[in-house]
Order: sequence, then structure tokens, then C-alpha cells
Amino acid sequence: MKRVSLIQTSTIQASMIRSMRMTTLAVAIALAGCAFAPPTKPPAPPAPSNYAVEPSPAASANADGTAQRFNYGARAVPEWWHLYQSDTLNAWVAEGLQNSPSLNATKHRLEAAHQLLRAQIGNTELPSVDVGGQTSRQRALAVPSFGPPTSLYNVYAGQLELGYTFDLFGATRHGVEQTAAQVDQQAYELDAARRALAANIVVAAINASALAEQVSTTERLSTLAHEQADLTERAYRLGAASNDDVLTAQQSAATFDTSLPPLRTQALHARHVLAVLMGRTPDQAPLNLAWPQWHLPAEVPVSVPSELLQQRPDVLAAEAAVHAASAQVGVATANLFPHISLSATLGTGAFHSASLFTGAGEIWSVGASLTQPIFHGGALMAQRKAALADYDASLAQYKQTVLNAFQNVADSLTALNQDALTLASAQAAATAAQQSFMDTGARYRLGAVAYPVTVISEQRWQNAKLQEIQARATRLTDTAALFQAMGVPRGP
Repeated sequence: MKRVSLIQTSTIQASMIRSMRMTTLAVAIALAGCAFAPPTKPPAPPAPSNYAVEPSPAASANADGTAQRFNYGARAVPEWWHLYQSDTLNAWVAEGLQNSPSLNATKHRLEAAHQLLRAQIGNTELPSVDVGGQTSRQRALAVPSFGPPTSLYNVYAGQLELGYTFDLFGATRHGVEQTAAQVDQQAYELDAARRALAANIVVAAINASALAEQVSTTERLSTLAHEQADLTERAYRLGAASNDDVLTAQQSAATFDTSLPPLRTQALHARHVLAVLMGRTPDQAPLNLAWPQWHLPAEVPVSVPSELLQQRPDVLAAEAAVHAASAQVGVATANLFPHISLSATLGTGAFHSASLFTGAGEIWSVGASLTQPIFHGGALMAQRKAALADYDASLAQYKQTVLNAFQNVADSLTALNQDALTLASAQAAATAAQQSFMDTGARYRLGAVAYPVTVISEQRWQNAKLQEIQARATRLTDTAALFQAMGVPRGP
């Protein structure tokens, strides 16, 4: 008996200790007020003076007749693709934004989230009012020794029901706040998806045009290589070249032939990608923009770091995720406190339909309920700790998103300046090779050089053109990447 008493005493003490801990926690949170949920906004992010390790210049090197100016402190351009000065490109982007299935799916998911938020507000923040009615025919056992053994009767009833839960500790408010923040997050993700789609269309169009130009140039190189192989074989038959020279020329021609099929595949793949991004089937891919029609934007806005974070949809979405995680902590904390609900019904009931709406059939009820969690096996505290861990994770993810945004801009700025230098060198090489080919052609027409020399000279020029095409395409796509990195301007 003594052992049982000790066990009972120990159990009671443990229960009292748990209750005291819960009460202490509840009082502490109630006194703190703001401890129901951590801050909804993340700490202030870093504000670097420069994006990259080395300060970016005010303008890039001059290449292809354009020295791009970086307008620091300027606002981002919403529809930046118009700066490429192509009505066709503008139409393609507009078509993609209108018809892309993936973007439309994101829009519909956002609308569904808006409606669910409205439903949550209606279900939790406002009283519920329902009206109901019923009619039934019942058979019940009669009281023994009195009357017939059974009784049959009809029941008619109609009533109005009213219910409301008081949100004393913010469980409902924080729940709605969490859903609203999640809706904001989806809205920012839609902005990010829209801008990513526009950038992908521009980049796909550039790649398709550049690859088509590379295919054309490589086809010319292949033709020249076969012509060189034929000339070398003729020279071999005349004793002016060795068999090794013939084999080398044939190998060079075969190498160009081998490079053409994968290059054509890449060109067609780029067109298929463009078609799908626009919401078309691959067989409906548009014709490529002619390579000379591409114009590089001469001015590129570069927002200051503090404004950049208010323009990047991914950063704003990460900030909304922090808000949602904070609200979830508020919900988990409020669940530790009492829940109070009121309910009331007013109606009428009778055993005969004619008496349904008379004073004698009036029925009503009023009630209140209070629920205070006492012991849930540690589940409620574990849920709160889990919500706090999710909040800390959202803060870390926000910081990572901010760092990625700064890196994105830094890499794009650095690339653009280096792209200009690369293109300038490639154009200088192509110009020199072209001039050499023209001079060689003039000398051939004067009989100063043999025809095979002109073939070799043109090969050098076409190879230099390939390098120039690739360098120009890289500069065009990196410019699109910088516009994309700047985000969307907010406010007036």
C-alpha cells in the first residue's frame, strides 16, 4: 500500500509540474504580448556599395559600334525586351505571356489561393448562420401497462443556428495572416515566372538566330574544305603535293561535315524551345529573326542594392515566406491558450404541421464552451517548436535569396564588360581576315597568287566570323540576363 501511495504521489507531482510549466509559459507569453509570433519582417539585409569585387565601369568597351552605358541608380525597365528594337520579338513575348500553359496554370493557382483566403476569413472571422428544417415519422415503444404497446408520431422542426468562436489569443487572426502571406508569396512567384518566361523567349530567339547563322557559316566552311581537298588532290596528281597533304585536306573536310549535324540539331532545338515557350507546338515554330536585325540595348539601368531587393520577385517571395512562418508560430502559440465558443439556436417544432409556427412550438438554446489544453503528450509544445524551426529556416532562406540576387547582378555586370572586350577582339580578327581575303582575291585576279590561296584566305575569314557570331550572341543574352536580374519596379 505504501508503494502504491508513493507512485500516486509521484504521478500527481509530475502532473502538477507539467501544469505549472504550461501556466508559466502561458503567463510569460501573455505578458510579453509580442512573443506570440516573432517579427514578420526579416532583419535588414546587407547593403553593399558595389555589386562585384571590382567596381563596374560606367560603360562597357565599344564593340559592334555600341558601348553600353550602365545607369547606376536608375529604375528597372518593366518591358525591357522592347529595347532590342524588334516588333517581331515584342510580339513573340506578348504571345508567350498570353498563351503559355505553365504561366496560365500559375495564374489559376493564385486565383484559387485568393478564394481560399476569402473562404478562411468567412469561416473563422465572422459568425456562422445556418437555417435548417426537418420532418420525420417515428415509431417508439410505449410505457409498459399504459396504452398501446407502441406509438407512431410525426416530428416537424425548423431552426436558425448561430455560432461564433472568440479569437482571444489570435489563433484565427494569425491563421488568416499566414494564408494571406502565402497568397502574397504566390503572387510574387507569378511575377518571377512571368519575367523568367519573357527572358527565356528573348534568349531562345537569340540562340535560334545565332545558331542558324553558325550553320550557314559552317556550311560555307564545309564547302571550302571540300574545294580545298579537291585542289590538293589535283596538285597531288601533278606532283605538286604529297599524299599526306591530300589526306589532311580530306580529314579537314570530314571534320566540318561531322560538326554540321549536331549544329543543325541545336538550331532546330532552339526553335522548338521558342515555340513551346510561346505556347505553340514545335511544328509551329516561327521563322528566325535575321541575324543583322538584332540591336543591342545601349543603356542598361542598374538599381542600387537597397532598391534591388524591393524589385526582385524572388526576394519579395522569400520575405512573404518569413511572414507566413511568423504567423504559423502565432497559431501554434495561441493553441496553448483557451478556446471560447458561443452557440445559439432559435426555431419551432411540433408533432403536427399546423402547430409548427405557433408559440407552443417555440424552441431555443444558448450555450458557451471553453476548452483549455492541459495535456496532449507534448504535441502542442512540439508543434510550436517546429513552427519556430520553420521560421528560422525561412530567415536563412531569405538571406540566401538576397545573396543570390546580389551575385546574379554582379555576375551579369562583370560578364557584360568582358563580353564587350571579347566581341571587340573577335570583330577585329574578323575584319582583318575579311580584308586579307579581299586583298588575296584582288591579287588572284591580277595573277599574283594561285586560286588555292584565296580558298585558304576565305576559310580564315569564315572561321573568324564564327567566333564573332558566338561573341555577339553571348553579349545579347547576357544583356537580357542583367535586365532580368534587375526585377520589376514597384510603386509610381
